[in-house]
Amino acid sequence: MTQLHARRLPRHTGRAAWNAILPEAPPPVALTEDRTADVTIVGAGFAGLSAARRLHQIDPELKIAVLDAGRVGEGAAGRNSGFMIDLPHDLQSDDYAGHAADNDRIMTGFNRAAIAFAAQAVADYGIAPAYFDPVGKVNGAAGDSAHAQNLSYARHLEALGEPCEMLDAQAMQELTGSSYYQSGLYTPGTAILQPAGYIRGLAAGLAAGGVAIYEESPVTDMSRNGSDWTVTAKGHRLTSGCVILCTNGHLESFGFAKKRLLHVMLFASMTEDLSPEALTALGGRPRWGITPSDPMGTTMRRIDTAQGGNRIITRSCTEFRPGMEPSRAGLARATRVMARKFADRFPQLSGVKQEYIWAGHLCLSLNGVSVTGRLDKGLFSACVQNGLGTARGTLTGIAAAEAALGHHSDISAHFTAEPAPKRLPPEPFATLGANMVLRLREHRARIE
Repeated sequence: MTQLHARRLPRHTGRAAWNAILPEAPPPVALTEDRTADVTIVGAGFAGLSAARRLHQIDPELKIAVLDAGRVGEGAAGRNSGFMIDLPHDLQSDDYAGHAADNDRIMTGFNRAAIAFAAQAVADYGIAPAYFDPVGKVNGAAGDSAHAQNLSYARHLEALGEPCEMLDAQAMQELTGSSYYQSGLYTPGTAILQPAGYIRGLAAGLAAGGVAIYEESPVTDMSRNGSDWTVTAKGHRLTSGCVILCTNGHLESFGFAKKRLLHVMLFASMTEDLSPEALTALGGRPRWGITPSDPMGTTMRRIDTAQGGNRIITRSCTEFRPGMEPSRAGLARATRVMARKFADRFPQLSGVKQEYIWAGHLCLSLNGVSVTGRLDKGLFSACVQNGLGTARGTLTGIAAAEAALGHHSDISAHFTAEPAPKRLPPEPFATLGANMVLRLREHRARIE
């Protein structure tokens, strides 16, 4: 018999803005009595719901149950930046380029498979097209060193045979309404999401197809007796022959990959809905996404009414927190920094308020691998997305679902064959070292 207990549950700081700006969701359906299923999925984010969809594709007769600790869209899906990126996007690199061209080609193919998987879900479930917008993105550069990083990345993309376009300062101002950027590198393959809208639509489509989705049902215990797994949420049990953990960094909360995962808090803010006067002062196009040329720089997005209002999103600052919660000092610092970053870019919007400020949880491994595949008899995982949750979560969810059913594809073969995450240095060196590295890299990227 195997017994697992969650030593902590997800705790979030600040409202999940992407979810908050959507129309109110229907009342939640929680697990309120003992149930059975063929497959139980823990976590209703990109990985968990993608796993459910893939299971249903392979075997429509499966009885599938998904449990989430909170509301769909309130976790990571309501707290990320909403970029589903096709090209190499290594956050631990200087310019996003990977270390090997062959691997970058493989990952690009996988990322495009994830985007196609999501696009088909949008079509199948009638998800609002504005929630999945395949318009590409721009790496913004505000100085010479940042421009040099864009040039370096462009050379890498050209070597891979991937199209890209360098934008000058005028083109960047026409796009964003900001004179801040010196240049930009446009790549066409990224889909920009209203991430909570997409994930809520995915959940609704799966539920309409017979997948049971239980919200506000935090899984605190799991046990295996023979071939059956029982998960417990608020005193109620759900028994199935197979469980897939799609909890990202909270995989460690269940006792797996201990002292091997980097838990990083990332901060973001979102403006109030811009007034007609502010929109006139801003100019630019109504919808765009800017990632920084340096991975540790500042991400900006503008959205329009179809995505939840005319708003600008700022994302900046990181903090290594093994406890998976931001510090008060980290949140206060990030709030100050993001206010300055916004003001630097949009001085014409000096009176605009930041309506939402929040923290999100990234989980990374030192060697950039996920934890996907079999953990125990009948127990699988799709976790550790390395800051690439929209695409990587989709892919690992697909891979775990296929592994659970014994189905083979290039996606499942790749992710289930990844090595284990490297062990972290002992404390306090891990925390001190990680935060020192983060600060140094943020300092280098200060212009961005």
